[in-house]
Amino acid sequence: MNHRAQLPQLSGRTFITDGGLETDLIFHAGLELPDFASFVLLENERGVQALRDYYLPYIEIAREQRVGIVLDTPTWRANPDWGARLGYRPETLAELNRRGVALLEELRASAGGEPTLVISGCLGPRGDGYRADQRMSDAEAADYHAAQIVTFADTAADMVSALILTYPDEAVGIVRAAEAAAIPAVISFTVETDGRLPGGQPLGEAIEQVDAETAGAAAYFMVNCAHPTHFAHVLEDTHPWVDRIRGLRANASTKSHAELDEGDPLELARHYRDLAPRLRNLTVVGGCCSTDHRHIAAICAAWKG
Repeated sequence: MNHRAQLPQLSGRTFITDGGLETDLIFHAGLELPDFASFVLLENERGVQALRDYYLPYIEIAREQRVGIVLDTPTWRANPDWGARLGYRPETLAELNRRGVALLEELRASAGGEPTLVISGCLGPRGDGYRADQRMSDAEAADYHAAQIVTFADTAADMVSALILTYPDEAVGIVRAAEAAAIPAVISFTVETDGRLPGGQPLGEAIEQVDAETAGAAAYFMVNCAHPTHFAHVLEDTHPWVDRIRGLRANASTKSHAELDEGDPLELARHYRDLAPRLRNLTVVGGCCSTDHRHIAAICAAWKG
């Protein structure tokens, strides 16, 4: 079933996501991912099986805890610049993006409708992901990301998610390209330990800018690749932008991006629970760097409780 016309996570029901795909595959599965690119695993059946084995525990958690699940394709690095850096031609990148969706289609079919599974075509930033000095205009960003977005729009993907964005102009371009391709877009910003985007802009200001320049076209916003203690203080704001945050994929580590560790699943889950009064519209909870199925199970249980 395709959910593109009406994303079920907007209904108020709890959905989980997976955790930190790349860190899990590197540090727990012992795989080599050049430039943090998990899409290379889609080239052969051995790699696809590794991805399948990664996703299945999260689907089981959603089934056991009776929540929905949003799964991202392993394509965070499968955009033109990173693909070229790794030696991939545009047509090969497009095929691997399609294979990422096909894998999640297979898992959705196997689940048989329980849990509800939303397929998200994952986009990553053109630049590093933790720096804001490689900027594009919104028009340049729309042009840059259009090929990957159009590829996803021609598959069974329900939406696209842009993760670890560091400045709003790139987000604006992505939202506009997704709108042109008629597929919902979710924008996820990362913040530093002070709760601001890597370039220093306040989180709320970035969300407001994207909404203002796209007439609110993003399906919703998320925060990812930061620990809840890094941004909880900025959520005390009562402005409407806080209610545009429907998703959170936090790191387990309380440290900076340069000093990540695994953290404790129960402690991270407690921080999620503590955010509930501030993030009134949050329905999508998951993880990012150094999180795995243990963290997501704990987060889901705490959030439901």
